Order: sequence, then structure tokens, then C-alpha cells
Amino acid sequence: MMLKATIDADILKESIDAISALVTECRLHTDENGFSTRAVDTANVAMVSVTLKKEAFEGYGSTKNELGLDIAKMKNIFGMMGKNDVITLELPEESHKLEISFEGYRYSLTLLDPNTIRKDPNLPNIDLPGRVVLSGAELNNTIKAAAVVSDKIVLGIDPASQTFFMSADGDTDHIKRSFGKDEVNFINGSEARSLFSLDYLKDMGKVMSRAAEVEVTLGIDHPAKFSFYIANGNGHVEYLLAPRIEAD
Repeated sequence: MMLKATIDADILKESIDAISALVTECRLHTDENGFSTRAVDTANVAMVSVTLKKEAFEGYGSTKNELGLDIAKMKNIFGMMGKNDVITLELPEESHKLEISFEGYRYSLTLLDPNTIRKDPNLPNIDLPGRVVLSGAELNNTIKAAAVVSDKIVLGIDPASQTFFMSADGDTDHIKRSFGKDEVNFINGSEARSLFSLDYLKDMGKVMSRAAEVEVTLGIDHPAKFSFYIANGNGHVEYLLAPRIEAD
């Protein structure tokens, strides 16, 4: 087992933030091509997949490893890093400690036993016909606006008016935001409408807010998929969120 990688702090922080929006630990797979992980939250409502190609790193070398990562601890460590810091990650042969170095600091992070972490979930095979692309900041702003009036939100596509819409109903208040053709790119404007929990979307939205473009894939009472690039196009994040039942 061997790993030695050097990476810009912002890129690694962004990757860890994407994972920590849903889980506190994960199985990280490393090989000669880069990093990847897929994890599902404890309630089986949302899934995250993150990949970082070796091109995202300033220096990279790795054998095939499966590491048990405490994401919450890593997030705390990265909170101390400056914007332009460069981080070195090192896993010596036969070691169970990940060495994290930056700006004169050297952390030795004990890895979790991968067998104690839930196995990587399988990607569900679902057909989601509606697909739109919009700015991550716009998506996050609408999620935040909806959270003021409710704890759930409807995401949908209206083919008749060619709009992508998000609406939320509280006990007394209502909010709706519609995006026309000039604001979103309709890859497939098929009819779609599903209800989702804002608890999950708020955390995911903070991460998506940094993305120039997020592809949202929807169906009718089906999960939603949110896909976007990180690390200057050398990394990719995908969230899958199960719908809530309308009778809630």
C-alpha cells in the first residue's frame, strides 16, 4: 500500500466538503488514476459520488488502496489551512496512518478500518427523462429562499412553458421560482415533478453554489440527480436524492 500526493488546499477542501454534506466517513479508493468514493447517508436518502483524477494533483503516485476516512476529522484539519496552501498526503507502506502536511504542520491521521464502514452503494438504474443545466449559485439561492417558508421543495420541468421550476409551500406561505430558456439550458424538457427534503438540499446546495454549471436530472416522483465538475474540470461530483412522499 502506497500513496504520495500533492494538491492545492482549495481543491482538496472542495472534495471533502462535497462528501461531508452527506456522510462523516467513507471508503476512499486510490489507484494510479486518482481518487474516488461513493457513499450513502445513514437514512439511505441521499448518495454522493466523488472522483478526482490524477491531473487534479500537482504531484501524484499511488498503488491500489482502499482507505477508511474520517471525513469529519479531515474537515476540521482543513479548516486551519490558508487559501493557497499546498497539501501533501502520504501513506507509507504497511502504515495505517495518513500523513497530512502543510505550512509546517504535520498531522498523522489514523485511518478507519474500511470493513467498519458501509460498503459502496450500487448506482440505481433509473430513467430520469428531464435534464436541465443551470448555475450552481442560482440553484443554491432558490434552495435557501425555499427554506425560509418550508422544509420541503418541489423541483420540476413544465414542457408547455419550457420552464424549470422550484416551489415550496409552508403552513401559510408559498414561494416559486421559475427559470426560462434564457436562464437554463434544457437538455431534455420532458415533464418532471418530485418533492424533496430541504434538509439535504441545503447542505448539498452550499457545495453546488461554487459550480459554474450543475446538471439536474429529474423524473416524476423519482430521485433527482445533481452533477457538476470541480478541480478545474479534473474532478466530478454527483448527488442522488430520493423523493419524499407527497402525503407527508
